[in-house]
Amino acid sequence: MPSLERRTFLRHGALGLAASAVPFGPLFAAGKPDTGAKAALIVVDVQNCFVPGGTLPVGKGDEVVPIINKLAGSFENIVVTQDWHTPGHASFASSHPGKKPFETTKLSYGQQVLWPDHCVQGTDDAALHKDLKLPTAQLIVRKGYHKAMDSYSAFEEADHKSATGLGGYLKQRGIRTVYITGLATDFCVAWTAMDARKLGFETYVIEDATRAIDLNGSLAAAWKQMTSKGVKRIQSADVLG
Repeated sequence: MPSLERRTFLRHGALGLAASAVPFGPLFAAGKPDTGAKAALIVVDVQNCFVPGGTLPVGKGDEVVPIINKLAGSFENIVVTQDWHTPGHASFASSHPGKKPFETTKLSYGQQVLWPDHCVQGTDDAALHKDLKLPTAQLIVRKGYHKAMDSYSAFEEADHKSATGLGGYLKQRGIRTVYITGLATDFCVAWTAMDARKLGFETYVIEDATRAIDLNGSLAAAWKQMTSKGVKRIQSADVLG
């Protein structure tokens, strides 16, 4: 689906793609993947707002926490992201009279799914999950803090122009490969993975360390798009051995 914009799979009611389970063959020539100085684990939005009990819960989202904690021990470099919205953010349905959560609207940068109010700056809802243990994480990237623009990707905002700075940081550190985990597979994880590929990083999504919203087929569409961009789909066991 290379001709489709990423926002296409976000459009309410416009998705019906079958899941793509494409085998990649031997992923790692020497057995276990390289998780050393040239690689980074990216932990996307494992926050209270996205787990059961939060304002925008991802089904079984809390199940990723122990898996990510276990993976973290294998990596020299770890980056964490946080959704960090202003009150009255443009992506909130409450900011658009007559609109309900999970409907869409057109903003200056294109189609936008409207969400319940979530991950508001400084609230406990926006905090990282209390059981997430990443003591060696070196960087937290906050995103979605511009009131008029959403930001799913850890690398750039929804206008596909405004960089977060993460790409430059990783390249300056000499990192060539990224392993992406977190929430949600079909939104922030997928956009982060595709932008990582666009910037030239070898990119893996660790599937069992993610969970999805799956809004009207968005999970299948996201995997199809990620695959078309060269993102590789692996499991935590591939890293942990």
